[in-house]
Amino acid sequence: MKPHELLDPDFRSFLASGAETWSLDALPGIRKRVHATFTSPDHARCQTVWTDGLDGARLRLCLYRPDTVTDGKICPVILYVHGGGFVLGQPEMADDYLADLAQYLQTVIVAVDYRLAPEHPFPAPLEDCYTALAWIFSNHQDLKADTRRLVVMGHSAGGGLAAALAILARDRGEYPLMGQVLIYPMLDYRSGSAESPLTNITTGKIGWPPQANQFCWEALRGNYGLGDERIGYFSAAMQQDLNDVPPTFISVGALDLFMEESVDFAMRLSRAGAPVELHVYPGAPHMFDQYPGTITSQAKLDIERALERLLG
Repeated sequence: MKPHELLDPDFRSFLASGAETWSLDALPGIRKRVHATFTSPDHARCQTVWTDGLDGARLRLCLYRPDTVTDGKICPVILYVHGGGFVLGQPEMADDYLADLAQYLQTVIVAVDYRLAPEHPFPAPLEDCYTALAWIFSNHQDLKADTRRLVVMGHSAGGGLAAALAILARDRGEYPLMGQVLIYPMLDYRSGSAESPLTNITTGKIGWPPQANQFCWEALRGNYGLGDERIGYFSAAMQQDLNDVPPTFISVGALDLFMEESVDFAMRLSRAGAPVELHVYPGAPHMFDQYPGTITSQAKLDIERALERLLG
């Protein structure tokens, strides 16, 4: 069957959106259009704090807390990494979602406003995420956060950064993670190119296209040569050693360009001994959960249940 024949009827609106060519010249306009669709920082439901990042850069963190918490209760904590292909976005693009999730789970959520490529290529975005992780451990008493119950979570490019962060945290051995929640994660820099070892005639035809994906990976890459031991931090799918990676939840649409790399990563994690929960939703393209539907509701519930288990 062809991709449009496999598309869930709830996501038919994806067919009306034409493919957009991504380039350095087009990026400012794409950023402006996308950023106009979500809540501005001035009207967000989070508390903003600043900390010092890599090379003296200032890093913004957005804190989401439950409205009501029992006196003296120490909450679990989620470090959240937003999507946007590494080149756009900020935590407020998930503002209502994160605020509601913090209330529902009775957890503290710290969302990191990492620096964006191509102005700040690898490893700056990943190091910003690591700085946010370190900040949580340093400020856990003021946050009333239990760092023994800390999960890293991200959508799309944020999922890719979250996966790389889990590997980096394992290797540096400073800040343990309880788990990772990767939602249609952007893991493999080869996807959408002739280099990709994983091909599927039904993926990447609706929603996020190969051309945009390759542009974003090149923006993140900058001058990085891909030839050293950092390759698994740049592109988590390239990490050969997945031993001692924390328990992992992965969800992805069956029509998503990232479906093959997500399933492959889940299988490799499982072979390395990590507990893995994997969901592939039929008829769903990239970012399907931004639109209402039965599958969207199911995916939301699956994420909440996974977080409840991982956070204990």
